[in-house]
Amino acid sequence: MQIRPYQPADRDRLLDIWLEASRVGHAFLGEATLREQQALVRDTYLPLADNWVAEIDGRVEAFIGLLDGFIGGLFVDPQAHGSGLGRALVDHAGARLGPLTVSVYADNGQALAFYRRCGFVETTRKAQDDEGRPLAVVDMRRDPGADAFRQKP
Repeated sequence: MQIRPYQPADRDRLLDIWLEASRVGHAFLGEATLREQQALVRDTYLPLADNWVAEIDGRVEAFIGLLDGFIGGLFVDPQAHGSGLGRALVDHAGARLGPLTVSVYADNGQALAFYRRCGFVETTRKAQDDEGRPLAVVDMRRDPGADAFRQKP
């Protein structure tokens, strides 16, 4: 596995990973909403974020988008779930930036459990997402050294 900075040539692969992973973790949003959000990822979020990719055998399998210490997105190809790529990207971000925060849909139990295993703790809950939809969101934080206490798989 190799972690490296995002390159523009990675864009289409990242968008594919984003859509497939979102269909698993954010199925409650529906396909039409996911397609709309994919355009936002392409046109707004990827260009604004500090993006890193994780490769296995030269193929991008996961990525993380960072806005300072905020994880704007962490997506792993569903076929690579459980491979350690997500944890490696979070640890890479923490080593570079220190404290990390993330917002997770409360209905995405898989992501909540993942972040808890990585040492994140809940800080707040909101009844609506950033777009005003009635979807609960959990804000989480991991401080430096938290990985020493994180849950082992």
